[in-house]
Amino acid sequence: MAQRQSVTVIGAGVIGLSTAFALWRDGHHVTLVERHDTPASGASRANGGQLSYRYVSPLASPSAPREALSWLGRPGSPVALHPNASPAQWVWLAQFLRACTPDRFRMGGQALLTLALESQSELATWRSAGLGGFDWERPGKLILFRDPRSMQRNVANLADPQNQRVLSPDACLELEPAFAALRPRLAGGLFTKGEEVADCHAFCLKLIETMRQSERFRQVQGEASLSRQGTRCIVHVDNRALPSRLVVLAAGLGSRALARQIGLTLPLYPLQGYSLTLTPAPGHLPAVSVTDYDRRVVYARHGTRLRIAAMVDIGQAGPRADANRIAQLRHLAQEALPGAGPYEQAESWIGQRPATPDSVPIIERGPCENLLLNVGHGALGFTLAAGSARRIARLAAQTT
Repeated sequence: MAQRQSVTVIGAGVIGLSTAFALWRDGHHVTLVERHDTPASGASRANGGQLSYRYVSPLASPSAPREALSWLGRPGSPVALHPNASPAQWVWLAQFLRACTPDRFRMGGQALLTLALESQSELATWRSAGLGGFDWERPGKLILFRDPRSMQRNVANLADPQNQRVLSPDACLELEPAFAALRPRLAGGLFTKGEEVADCHAFCLKLIETMRQSERFRQVQGEASLSRQGTRCIVHVDNRALPSRLVVLAAGLGSRALARQIGLTLPLYPLQGYSLTLTPAPGHLPAVSVTDYDRRVVYARHGTRLRIAAMVDIGQAGPRADANRIAQLRHLAQEALPGAGPYEQAESWIGQRPATPDSVPIIERGPCENLLLNVGHGALGFTLAAGSARRIARLAAQTT
């Protein structure tokens, strides 16, 4: 057993909560700091819920600049750029473009895959120890292709050929008949067994509920700030110092401003995403996890509910643009699953995911001897959360 320490974790989204949970399981005394009165109220609130451990490619790919140009101005486009005058946006975009090389894409993809498989293993450990109640299932993942060229590229680069099957359009619909409306447009599909789904928000609530039963956990609500005292980092909550031996910064996009307080620049930028949650009519709830590849829309079952998520917007465009994006998502869902509505009654969500330019999260020691960083997971926060938490726990065990 590692030396037990007092650890303060800043941030109660899925990354912060998973980190706190891993440290708590290792026997540490954990204080969780969150400025909102409820946990997981931001990017972790209603994300897609696909735990697609073998589909974790970086957004910065060699084809990304070309695809972005082809999507420019197209309603419902998977990625949209909203330029603004912020230097942070242009610095991040320049770093993103530098990451769009074959070598960096390959290295980033391998780093993400390694972390994702660690995460799958760690979540299995937590589940075997009794963690449940968050609509976890292992239905496998079906990727539907409309464009034969997209399908050919993906088939040529299978990540796990032993567990992946190439399917004809008819075989896709035999596996998942809910998407019969897409039959005239389908080129085929890929099915990967063993991929998982779960409700991220319910997962977060279960983590904090479990830790609250222990005297080694406490939750503090308030506005966190950081300062330096010699070689150490000090946490303040509402301007009052919070004693702690170790500090973990896991506050999502808020980590950027907190890091600046101690002279650290984190290369984080918000990738805004959207989702709909509804309870479909009987017979229209997909049995497997589905991705409409050429539309970049994901469909995941959470119990009796359906989560539909899509789109990456770089830069905030304002309420009108947000409403347009939600309307576009409704249209895409209506096209693929016309019987699952009415979509006008679906609960909508808009969340800002903190991403690094190369999509690889920052999980490392900070500039202070007692500071650890767990930030920058982008749209893969839930998928990578448990593995990232385990890495932080290992770093904590090495810190005296």
